[in-house]
Amino acid sequence: MSIDAASQTSRGPVRRAERALAPDLARGAMLLIIALANAAGVVFATQPGLDATPEGIERGLNVLLFELVHARGYPVFAVMFGYGLVQLARRQEASGATPKQVRSVLLRRNLWLVVFGFAHAALLYYGDFLGAYGIVGIVMTLALLRRGGKFHRIVLVIWTGAAVQVVVMGAVVVGGLIGGPGGSAPLPTTPVGSLAAPGYLESMLDRLGEWPTHTLTVLPFVLLAWLGMWAARRNILEEPAHHRTLLRWTAVLGLGVAIAGGLPAALLSAGWLHVNESAAGLMLSLHGAGGLFAGPGYVAVFGLIAMRVSRPGPVVGALSALGRRSLSGYLFQSVAWLVLLAPFTLALGDRFGSPTVTGLIIAVAVWLATVLIAGLLDKREQAGPAEIVLRRLIYGPRA
Repeated sequence: MSIDAASQTSRGPVRRAERALAPDLARGAMLLIIALANAAGVVFATQPGLDATPEGIERGLNVLLFELVHARGYPVFAVMFGYGLVQLARRQEASGATPKQVRSVLLRRNLWLVVFGFAHAALLYYGDFLGAYGIVGIVMTLALLRRGGKFHRIVLVIWTGAAVQVVVMGAVVVGGLIGGPGGSAPLPTTPVGSLAAPGYLESMLDRLGEWPTHTLTVLPFVLLAWLGMWAARRNILEEPAHHRTLLRWTAVLGLGVAIAGGLPAALLSAGWLHVNESAAGLMLSLHGAGGLFAGPGYVAVFGLIAMRVSRPGPVVGALSALGRRSLSGYLFQSVAWLVLLAPFTLALGDRFGSPTVTGLIIAVAVWLATVLIAGLLDKREQAGPAEIVLRRLIYGPRA
């Protein structure tokens, strides 16, 4: 059965510009959220990146990071990964590939993503997601891609259960705040050895030990990628006008759950809430669980924005161009963190007063640089360098 079977009831033709814009816009904007989270992590050498003794504006920035950024960028990545897997399979089918050939291409692509992920982690950044998504992609290709619409609706049931779980966790946290003892425990963070290493070789050895564990923690994101696959089968981002109500409810509920779930940890990170160690750990767990809903929430927002754009201007065009080169943009960021923020290179995070402010400014500047570079490449009709390498590895030197 074709993976387009679920979309054959589409209501009317879809404009070419609309089909291309929403998914690419989501991927391009996603990289800003990832940049902000990763830069903060590198500056403080912890996961999540947190100034444990914030003052002044840093308190408000901590709140914004925990509400909108930390544990909220990679869920967008995961949703769009699942969405992109269906898009790639459709392109292969449209070119005349058989189901066996489509499966072969997807498996090669995801196996190479695992290789990319290992190299990325070994050379640049411990918090790699490419390897994990490559493994997730292999599982999805073999177990989910050719399933029917009824089977894929299982993921909606799973997400309903996850929402109930977040509500229960939130009730427990609120109950503890009302009736529990106070305290002075900080929000728990995990030190990252490779980010604090004094030299490149030491950091690389640390990353080789950190990558397998980090990859295992990301594998449950298959549920996010599966949700993206379900959405792609229904052409939700290609046809946002036909799914306006769904997108609105997803944006409101998804981001609402993420913001509400992250609020206790955000207030604790700013020093505006004081609890004991047990409550602090539960708040961090609630923050992570709620953050999963930011994935579909943010994607829905980007879909609604794309629906309003009748003709992309230079800004939206460049952002979409970055979305089409998201692998290159993601790897570029890791190079930038190594050069600009590592303690054995420029270490800019400790040179200009507030590390939080400095890290966030650098994150935005690096992301803007990738937007500009992607826009220039798009004008020349050139793919990103990482995309070129990956394509040649999958299809051969003639690709």
